[in-house]
Amino acid sequence: MTVIEVVLGDITAEDVDAIVTAANESLLGGGGVDGAIHRAAGPGLARAGGAIAPCDPGDAKATPAFDLDPPVRHVIHTVGPVWEGGTYGEDDTLASCYRRSLEVADELGAVSVAFPAIATGVYGFPADRAARIAVATLRATPSRVQRVRLVAFDRHTHDLLAAALQS
Repeated sequence: MTVIEVVLGDITAEDVDAIVTAANESLLGGGGVDGAIHRAAGPGLARAGGAIAPCDPGDAKATPAFDLDPPVRHVIHTVGPVWEGGTYGEDDTLASCYRRSLEVADELGAVSVAFPAIATGVYGFPADRAARIAVATLRATPSRVQRVRLVAFDRHTHDLLAAALQS
């Protein structure tokens, strides 16, 4: 059974086998959490991402972690939905991001994975709704991953994720 934890902090400093990044389709790096992960991992991450791009919304692909500190060995890139009001399948696409990331983690043999709040930044997905989808999907998806850490960059997101975990 997967244990889910909610923490406030810097995802690039997590003590896990794999870090999930909220990527864009090019996998070349972007802003927000994706930019932070790319800066911490070094230029090899963008080269490796570009080599396996594009990545469709809701899908996930893995690269090595490059300059991220061990035990992090992999970065799992997933592309969240751009919020368009909630009537264009955004919920299903976001759930797929979490599900596919766990499937990729299983393929890699990762037993611990850190996730950001996917699509809640520049993509505009409502953070409270995203938190509920993240927790529900992680709970419902069979996986060999033993520990999932939902890493919030700010207190507001942390509190929304914690509330979703408690419900």
